[in-house]
Amino acid sequence: MASPRFQRFAAAFPLTRPTAQRNARALFDLCAGFVYAQVLAASLRLDLFRILADGPMTAEDLSRRLDLPPDRALCLLRAAASLGLLTALRDGRFALGDLGAALIGNSSVAAMVAHHAMLYDDLRDPVGLLRGTTGPTTLSGYWAYAGTDDPAAIGEAAVAPYGALMGASQALVARDILDAYPLARHAHLLEIGGGEGAFAVEAARSAPDLRVTLFDLPPVAARAARRFAEAGLADRAATLGGSFHDGLPRGADVASLVRVVHDHDDAPALALMKSARAALEPGGTLLVAEPMAGTPGAEPVGDAYFGFYLLAMGSGRPRTATELTGMLREAGFKQVRECRTRRPMLVRLLVATASRAAVHVESVKQT
Repeated sequence: MASPRFQRFAAAFPLTRPTAQRNARALFDLCAGFVYAQVLAASLRLDLFRILADGPMTAEDLSRRLDLPPDRALCLLRAAASLGLLTALRDGRFALGDLGAALIGNSSVAAMVAHHAMLYDDLRDPVGLLRGTTGPTTLSGYWAYAGTDDPAAIGEAAVAPYGALMGASQALVARDILDAYPLARHAHLLEIGGGEGAFAVEAARSAPDLRVTLFDLPPVAARAARRFAEAGLADRAATLGGSFHDGLPRGADVASLVRVVHDHDDAPALALMKSARAALEPGGTLLVAEPMAGTPGAEPVGDAYFGFYLLAMGSGRPRTATELTGMLREAGFKQVRECRTRRPMLVRLLVATASRAAVHVESVKQT
């Protein structure tokens, strides 16, 4: 396979030519992936998709709208069309492609694309990152709780940027989780590490009789309280600020960890699961929802993207459903099952049942 002579033969022989061409394209895409990502980033920054939402336009008109020289505008338009973001029409105009149309109004994806500038900066020296010789990363400073031994001491200014991004990423998967496991059967949801409340708001709206308690670091919980008030949910959605190391509030019959466990190394992740089990009523339910390693058909998402993202972040790792199931059982959950989600590449869902009541550790202050 590595022989240039064999590769030339495979590319020419009719029976092996399709495979050789697919492999060549796959290798080229790996080399060019950063460039493709920057075409998307430029299109979003220039608001290209929203401009084309009203209908096709010529390259000349788009050049003026984008404030780009004509040749540079055409370069971007052709690049975006080659990636399926736009469609090049026969009359020379450009229209939205399927992928570009899906991005209109999708603030979650736009926020993640903009955020990737930090990740790319941390990946300048991937070998150094793997060896741990690059020093503090940009992402470890951005996700303030990942780089401190005292997360509860983090202030408002440190949580505001990542809180907004976390809310955007949770909004992207909230409906997938709630469609897979409706919460109307429950009375009280404890959302652990719920950020600014994007998932909690969707959960409350999906189950009108559900009470919600969101638990996170004090400044994050304060931001969530404002969001609940703005959503008109203050009468049945409360927030508590503290650290799960000091215990979690009891009384809920269902708890959720949405894109939280993979942010933590094994020991604190297991401790978090044990705290959740201790907080739940006997027979209570814990939802663990996040992208997972080894997802069939989406292996690069969990193992490559999140593997290196969390490495740069300095905390956590992607885990397989089997690994998470083992941790949940060790934490005291007797039954663990997976509920199928619509887009497992973005989020998979494990539903665990608490085996017994646990001692409650008093903690936290109300915000």
